[in-house]
Amino acid sequence: MSVLLHVLLTLCLTVTQGGCTYTGEWNDSQLQPTIQKLMKGYNRYLRPNFNEGPVEIGMSLDIASIDAISEINMDYTATIFLRQRWRDSRLVFPGNESVSVDGRLVSLLWIPDTFIPDSKRSFLHDVTVENRLIRIFSNGTVLYALRITATIACNMDLTKYPMDRQVCTLQLESWGYNLQDVVFYWTRGNDSVKGLDILRLAQYSVESYYTSVSEAVYETGQYPKLVLHFALRRNVLFFILETYVPSVLLVVLSWVSFWISQSSVPARTCIGVTTVLTMTTLMMGARTSLPNANCFIKAIDVYLGICFTFIFGALVEYACAHFYTMKHHTIEDLHRELQRELNESNGNGSIPIVRSTQPNQSMVIATTAEQSANSDARNNAGAKEKAPGQGCGPSSAKDALCRVVSVFVVENPHDIDRRSRKVFPLAFLFVNILYWLYYLFL
Repeated sequence: MSVLLHVLLTLCLTVTQGGCTYTGEWNDSQLQPTIQKLMKGYNRYLRPNFNEGPVEIGMSLDIASIDAISEINMDYTATIFLRQRWRDSRLVFPGNESVSVDGRLVSLLWIPDTFIPDSKRSFLHDVTVENRLIRIFSNGTVLYALRITATIACNMDLTKYPMDRQVCTLQLESWGYNLQDVVFYWTRGNDSVKGLDILRLAQYSVESYYTSVSEAVYETGQYPKLVLHFALRRNVLFFILETYVPSVLLVVLSWVSFWISQSSVPARTCIGVTTVLTMTTLMMGARTSLPNANCFIKAIDVYLGICFTFIFGALVEYACAHFYTMKHHTIEDLHRELQRELNESNGNGSIPIVRSTQPNQSMVIATTAEQSANSDARNNAGAKEKAPGQGCGPSSAKDALCRVVSVFVVENPHDIDRRSRKVFPLAFLFVNILYWLYYLFL
């Protein structure tokens, strides 16, 4: 004990009305009785109120900064000032003075074993010295403050990314002392936490926060726990400019092909393929800052998938339009050639045979012409007897099937482009309304 007193007398500061300051010289007759009284019979290995009830420890926090929030690792890094207060009756001394002790003397006093359970990495700042503060008041109250930086886990739900709202926590627990030994409490409730209101983050804004008192239950017992809950709302404007607007512009660009002539095959194909490849690159870039292996279907993935579907649909639309155009031209050319041959053969009554480059095709055309000539009279006579809509048969099921098939029959291939100019924008607008209503308000 004499060695302990000698170290404390050597390093402690002179007690004054405003605190303690080190002067290099002190009045030994005034300082020595106070220090001796404080440290007489003091044992730092025993907590205050030993065998007399739990020690009440008040906590308060100052959030200096939240440096980084990582969706990949699902954690955040924060620098905090942690202040703990408790009363140690062994350190009571007369007067209304307070003693500020050098932080390196923390090893001489009993301090709580507070830790952050969700911390992945943490350290105590030590420039220029360890950032600790120990202040002893005359009634035995001890103020212990320190500045630490910790990387703390935060479980995130990214299903609405980037319109998401994350709720993270900062938990404080006792490592070895259970509820029979120590009790934690917030010194001023929600006002015990300072600094969150003025934080400025890159992608987030602090929406709300509150404190709570809980218990941590482990196999070894029940331990005191304090929890700070704070909600972070992501700023979506950056993602609108970075991802959503380019995606919409690419979809609109794919619609330009609807106003280009179907005969301009290189132009329409180039627009379709370019927009598809650009959209693919945009989708890959949007995923680089997010976890690769997870089960989240994020809101941004849904929107990019919608845009990719519309762009790919515009490319498929041209393929269908071009196919029906070529088919329509082939039938028209064949019909004109057959009509010309029929007109030329009206004088001698012979059946024309249309030449073809493919074998057996001339026989088919001739047979078709003969059948057409023989059945024209019967068709014209029976057309008056048939009611409209009965060409597919009398049954209602067959009529319904015919109506469904007639929807996909294209008489004029140019109608495909004309209808797409209205259908694609209206469908995209409707899907956007549903998308934003769901992810912003539901």
